Amino acid sequence: MAREPNNRGRRDRDESPEFSDRLVAINRVSKTVKGGKRFGFAALVVVGDQKGRVGFGKGKAKEVPEAIRKATEQAKRQMIRVALREGRTLHHDMEGRHGAGRVVMRTAPQGTGIIAGGPMRAVFEMLGIQDVVAKSVGSSNPYNMIRATLDGLTKEQSPRAVAQRRGKKVSDILPKRDEAPAESTQVAEEA
Repeated sequence: MAREPNNRGRRDRDESPEFSDRLVAINRVSKTVKGGKRFGFAALVVVGDQKGRVGFGKGKAKEVPEAIRKATEQAKRQMIRVALREGRTLHHDMEGRHGAGRVVMRTAPQGTGIIAGGPMRAVFEMLGIQDVVAKSVGSSNPYNMIRATLDGLTKEQSPRAVAQRRGKKVSDILPKRDEAPAESTQVAEEA
């Protein structure tokens, strides 16, 4: 009775159904050779768990499914973790850059939805963000837009991380929400 090698653990982890992926762009390229043209395909894929992890990958092959598979594998290897506020939006406004691509991302109140274009929308959906306002300023190349978006997301810091770095409590860093409405109601009663 022969035993199988015990490599199931790694295979199960790679093909776990917890990740969802989104095909952002597919590009057909041709190489002219003596007998005619040879076509190849380049795929750009964004992968995420919709709970704060996201990554992107690109793959090239002679066939579309193989290019998508390669891109998905690369995306799973290059995932980053992003802290989300209330599991639905960003903690603060930020800007990301890559090459000529520049993106601006802003937090949004509940119910706003994802207001962003093409490749940025794919990143936010795979990340699990539900409310965000974003604008691409500069290159509309999907590769540069995704890299700029991920650059901005890596700059995000949660209040917990800032408090820990500064040696304070989270309540000391966040603005006091109770005081502002109380003052405005007093002014309204006096008038």
